[in-house]
Amino acid sequence: MNLKQIEAFEAVASLGTTTAAAQRLEISQSVVSRLLAQLEEDLGLRLFVREQGRLTLTREGAALVDEVRTLLDGSHCLRRHAQQLRLGGMQRKLVRAMVPNTFAQHAMPQIMEVFCKAHEDAVLEVLSGTYGQGERALLSREVDLAFVQMPEGLPGLRVHRVFRSHSACVVPIDHPLAALDKISALDLELVPLILLGRQSLHRREVDMAFRRARITPRVLAEVHSVGVACAMVARGMGVTIVTRVLAACCPSEGFVVKPFEPALPFEIGLATLQETPEKSMTVALLECMGDTLASLNA
Repeated sequence: MNLKQIEAFEAVASLGTTTAAAQRLEISQSVVSRLLAQLEEDLGLRLFVREQGRLTLTREGAALVDEVRTLLDGSHCLRRHAQQLRLGGMQRKLVRAMVPNTFAQHAMPQIMEVFCKAHEDAVLEVLSGTYGQGERALLSREVDLAFVQMPEGLPGLRVHRVFRSHSACVVPIDHPLAALDKISALDLELVPLILLGRQSLHRREVDMAFRRARITPRVLAEVHSVGVACAMVARGMGVTIVTRVLAACCPSEGFVVKPFEPALPFEIGLATLQETPEKSMTVALLECMGDTLASLNA
């Protein structure tokens, strides 16, 4: 029995399918199935039965869930304690945050400079990832705060601040579309587009806007960062449609940002674990990040 088997067991027990567990653990479905089979063999117990396409805990499996979660919490605490000792020693407080790559690259350096001057006993670690990865990292206690996409309904998390944004069209400064006050899907027919990856919820809404306009978008490239998309636009390679608040993070030389129609609302939140104290250093960092988001979103 090993920790990977335990993590696979807990993920399937929580989510009900090996597919969802594989996505959370960022491994393949076949690996999850193999880890479960190995664990059942090691324990000599049948832990799951398949019912209507989902894996349901057996009586023996259900009896082990609480102990498994306690074991995982202990392993995460051990890993975090070792990380804090490695980075900050005994006297400094480690705060870990997961944010979108664009925010990490263009907004976090200034935030960290201000925060570290006010909190000299802090050590910051900034990870970049998607909103879903942020939620999972919070729940597994790998980070202290993260961006989450609203509405957020995961138990155990508390959203401190919510920011509402809309879609925006980012176009080269010398492009004919730059003269328009607003840009619609119809305006983008035959225009080379740089779009976010298809696993993004915002991308799915953009695709739907084109379908409703009965237009097949001319996709030049798919990227996984608003910053990369905007950089490609600045080089004159095409046009992108992203959320305005993240576009505002990027250096604006070479492009202009215009409202996209239909407006695609987008809400993000800054979240911690439910039990995080209000006056903790984690919440202090969250407030610094929130103030920056508010100014970008103004």
